[in-house]
Amino acid sequence: MAAVVEYIKESYIELTQKVTWPTWRELQSSGVLVVVASLIIALVIFGMDTAISYVLSHFYTSLA
Repeated sequence: MAAVVEYIKESYIELTQKVTWPTWRELQSSGVLVVVASLIIALVIFGMDTAISYVLSHFYTSLA
């Protein structure tokens, strides 16, 4: 049990004194970057899905 208490104490000290937390401005800019990157990746996947769907539908209609 003493090991668990020591672990919690060390974790608290590390989180309050040794970790450099980002500022609110840094969090906002990182959040915007994540949203923009997510939208770009979603658009790329949507484009690939649409193109593959178009190609496959034409392929299957040509077989009929």
